Amino acid sequence: MYVYLSAIEGQTIAPGVLLKNLGQSENMNVLHWDIDDGAAVPLHHHPEEQFGYVIKGGFRMFIGDDEAELHAGDGYFIPSNVPHRFVALGQTEAIDVFSPVRQGLPGGQS
Repeated sequence: MYVYLSAIEGQTIAPGVLLKNLGQSENMNVLHWDIDDGAAVPLHHHPEEQFGYVIKGGFRMFIGDDEAELHAGDGYFIPSNVPHRFVALGQTEAIDVFSPVRQGLPGGQS
């Protein structure tokens, strides 16, 4: 019912990209990201819908054919199966929510 970020072990999934799996319920799961300036989450897609919120820093985001620059306080929605990637602008911290539960993530239930 409660999540303590400091108690969760993170996993590096790409150079400069640290993922912490905050947990899941029946219909969603939530991830916390710490990403070094200039580090990237490579192009990928998945069947789950995704919502994200930038806590600090920012992203150059590529969602399908669209490109945008997001900063602290901005958010994004990624539809099911749409290719996307991120590049951090400054030291970046963000939250992602997936629905339904995204399976097979590092550091969490799958």
